[in-house]
Amino acid sequence: MLDGKQLLIRLTETAGGSGDESRVAGVLREAAESLVDEVTLDSVGNITLITRGTGDGPHPRVMLTAHTDEITLMVAKIEKGGFLRVAQVGGFDSRTLLGQEVMVHGTSTIMGIIGSKPPHLSTLEERKKTIPLQELFIDLGMSEQHVREIVAVGDRITMNRHTIHLLGHRMSGKAMDNRASVTAMTICLDELRKLHHHADVYAVGTMQEEIGSKGAQTAAFHHMPDIAIAIDVCHGETPGVSSDLAKKLGEGPVLTLGPRIHPKLFTAVRDLANMENIPLQVEVSQGPTWTDADPMQIVQIGIPTVLISIPLRYMHTSVETLDFEDIRFAGILLARFIATIDSAFVEGLTCYLKN
Repeated sequence: MLDGKQLLIRLTETAGGSGDESRVAGVLREAAESLVDEVTLDSVGNITLITRGTGDGPHPRVMLTAHTDEITLMVAKIEKGGFLRVAQVGGFDSRTLLGQEVMVHGTSTIMGIIGSKPPHLSTLEERKKTIPLQELFIDLGMSEQHVREIVAVGDRITMNRHTIHLLGHRMSGKAMDNRASVTAMTICLDELRKLHHHADVYAVGTMQEEIGSKGAQTAAFHHMPDIAIAIDVCHGETPGVSSDLAKKLGEGPVLTLGPRIHPKLFTAVRDLANMENIPLQVEVSQGPTWTDADPMQIVQIGIPTVLISIPLRYMHTSVETLDFEDIRFAGILLARFIATIDSAFVEGLTCYLKN
């Protein structure tokens, strides 16, 4: 039986930035390959878990995507004394970096800390401002010569953070964006084993979402699904954040409505959740969703696409926080929706005309 919480911990504690997702893909493969009929890897780093539908006739193709990369830092320069200056891959909130423990992935993985000039030696004006990324540095606690032997410009740097349980089903750690959705996708595959589904399912752990959803675009072009479902995170309710910009933790996954979302898919998922008594929240997107949904819906002649998200607090920090029940319900909703898809449903998606 799949232990979703333990899988989430393994995934979040595994390092894997954009273009360097192979470790995460390995964890996903180990957890899910017994749940599916086939596992494939492509040349750019996407991992696809394929489960075949039952019944005669052509099977609709449904593609799920959950990106496997996390935001990371990268060694930009080795300075005198062995201190490392960094660049970022993806969008860290630099206000949260000072004092963090990190792992530098050189010839071996080395522990370090992020430091800066102490406030005692800073001017009053400097103390009033957020320390910019270019003024932060990583201290490995070793000589410059030793550092240069094991670290090179371009080496990846990830946060060193253990995922922890809070009260109830709340959990906190790094890389919940988007290992939470990878977990939801795996729960979906586990649930599908209990259901009869006609559609063939391509569950893709995509790469490079944090720098522009590159993996989702190539995967959609490769598999050319009839329906695409992106799974990601959205902002969770937080003090000081308007309620129309954030959703409640523990009240179910979030379905997006907006111009990039296929309206019939939105309605079908929403109605199924209501019928099955699966908690569901709705968010509005005015344009791009900034997720894998965006590139998938315009591949070749276009792919009907929908987006399901998991509410997440403190996005792009090392203490991203969520409620595991939202992940579990996302997986259940995905599986039950897939079980309703047949050729007639897919054909109906092509008609936009209204009476």
